[in-house]
Amino acid sequence: MTTGERYVSALTFGNPDKIPLIPGWPRESTRARWAREGLPAGAAQRSDLAVDYVIREVLGIDRQEPVNDTGLRVDFRMMPLFEEEVLEHKNGHYIVRDWMGAITEISDRYDYTYIREAKDFVTRRWLSFPVKTYDDWLKMKERYDAAAAGRVPADMAAVGERMRAFSGVTQINVNGPFWQMREWMGMEPLCMAFLDEPDMVREMIDFWCGFVLDVFERVLPFATPTVVRISEDMAYKAHPMIGPEMTREFILPAYRKWLAMFKKHGVAVVDMDSDGYIEDLIPIWIESGMNVCEPIEVAAGNDIVRFREKFGRSMGYHGGIDKRAIAQGGDIMRAEVMRVVPPLLRDGGFIPSCDHGVPADISYWNYVEYTRLLAQLTGWL
Repeated sequence: MTTGERYVSALTFGNPDKIPLIPGWPRESTRARWAREGLPAGAAQRSDLAVDYVIREVLGIDRQEPVNDTGLRVDFRMMPLFEEEVLEHKNGHYIVRDWMGAITEISDRYDYTYIREAKDFVTRRWLSFPVKTYDDWLKMKERYDAAAAGRVPADMAAVGERMRAFSGVTQINVNGPFWQMREWMGMEPLCMAFLDEPDMVREMIDFWCGFVLDVFERVLPFATPTVVRISEDMAYKAHPMIGPEMTREFILPAYRKWLAMFKKHGVAVVDMDSDGYIEDLIPIWIESGMNVCEPIEVAAGNDIVRFREKFGRSMGYHGGIDKRAIAQGGDIMRAEVMRVVPPLLRDGGFIPSCDHGVPADISYWNYVEYTRLLAQLTGWL
């Protein structure tokens, strides 16, 4: 099996020769710790290099990269971006206007690029967002032209040829409606707007839905990715940020339109990425046609063993192994992996992984032993 075939088969209840080995990606502070504990400095430069070293050099497995875009770069961001500017620097903090137009506070231990890039586990405080009024929204819309230069590769036909010749996994990431509106308005103002300004919220959702469809219309006739990954963080530790009734009323119609297009063009995996407690939202995502969820954070109350019993084979999962157990290592780590992995692998529709980015309280050698156990269970060792 090729890497791409194996990936799709594992997540869609097929019969893969092995399950993809994707233990989870360490952030910057994690890699810095691992470098002190034995990971070679060169391998600590990036998450993929660190994981590749553990799998190839330490465990002796000829690993294939799970994702490669082969030049497929699709840009859904606003154009033009806001000019990034440090507005204030005092008391060990920067106040920054970032490229999305939000004003954010961040420790000066980090440069402002950490505000929007998941380089590490960094605490930030958002002070204001660019869309506060309907007039602000009308101005924001002007920054989203699906035909703008640079949104998709100019040589889409050639990109499509390269993708069809590629044996790995290709992926396009796009923000879901809730995520995108949160970037425009901020989480609390957005949640209040669902109640106080529902017509404006509907207009924003309709606009984002149409814009995304227009961009994909410039891609999918030429090149079909293996995965479309929808970023839609919309849940806290115990509850979603908006309830299932409101999600179904406002957002489900957009999901359905997207999924109809993806299905038409043969996208194999539509992956919903939402942190927090997602159990109440999974039925809506199933109804829309999505077939994979991640990262399934255990600390938020999620349990994919329970999910499988409840939702059956209507949804596949990627993630679901408690990072806190990996950090403790030994018997605690092994008990968590054995609780989750064998039952789900027997049933299919599952790629095991750490339930979010790998934090710095996971030691290098605990990560190695955890990855070794995953490799044994998934057919690599």
